[in-house]
Amino acid sequence: MSQYNVTKNRDVSLPTYAIGDIQGCREQLEHLLETINFDPSEDRLWLAGDLINRGPDSLGTLRLLHGIRERLNIVLGNHDLHMLAAAQFPEFASSKDTFTDILASDDREVLLQWLTQQPLLQETDGYIMTYAGILPQWSLEQARGLANEAETAYQAESAADYYRAMYGNLPERWDPSLMGVDRLRFITNVFTRMRFCETDGALKMHYKATIAEAPAGLLPWYENDGIDWQGKTLLIGHWAALQSRHPREDLICLDTGCVWGNKLSAYCLETQGWYQVDGFQQ
Repeated sequence: MSQYNVTKNRDVSLPTYAIGDIQGCREQLEHLLETINFDPSEDRLWLAGDLINRGPDSLGTLRLLHGIRERLNIVLGNHDLHMLAAAQFPEFASSKDTFTDILASDDREVLLQWLTQQPLLQETDGYIMTYAGILPQWSLEQARGLANEAETAYQAESAADYYRAMYGNLPERWDPSLMGVDRLRFITNVFTRMRFCETDGALKMHYKATIAEAPAGLLPWYENDGIDWQGKTLLIGHWAALQSRHPREDLICLDTGCVWGNKLSAYCLETQGWYQVDGFQQ
């Protein structure tokens, strides 16, 4: 990582930067790391999922991140899990996917094994990070346990069973008595795909229009009642349309649409400062 300027002139000696939705935009990631003077001997990165896919260089992005893996805290997003599924079931891949370079690479198994070991929830004293959010009906303790359930499934020797059943929008409602693939699919959808819920917490995965155009009774998940993150701030990616980045005081949205030509952003946990570079241009 010698290409990064490690000269420091900061009040924060060991900064932590949170970045969302790199999506295979390696050049933009390198530019952002230069902008924050990232020092792999001191600094940490929190990466809120969708490291790869849709952008032009998924392989280069994953290799760069693997090279600094000791300085990373990662949660997986839906595109990351999709690639892991396609690695086992090629028929799951889409013509829009841009991760075939990873699946064809000589270091494929090293990279995939490393990615598989990443969780769905990360936590520190003041912050939690998941890719899409936390179901409003779940306590933080529940969220920790349910994330671990899904992680155990996709890290097991029987992970093919998880990936085979991962896709789908049902069930819509959480029930503690859910079992098997339905339970794992719901948990995965919450952590990696959720945007809108009905007022009773039912996930509406098919709805992707704007918040302003949402029909009555359908709300952004974070506007539902019952949220209690025990005084912590939640970091998410996934929803580039949330350009305000702070839809509530304890929620920070990191996805600023890099792959769509907008920005790639880093948020410093210690200073609450933002750093941005221009996104990928087609």
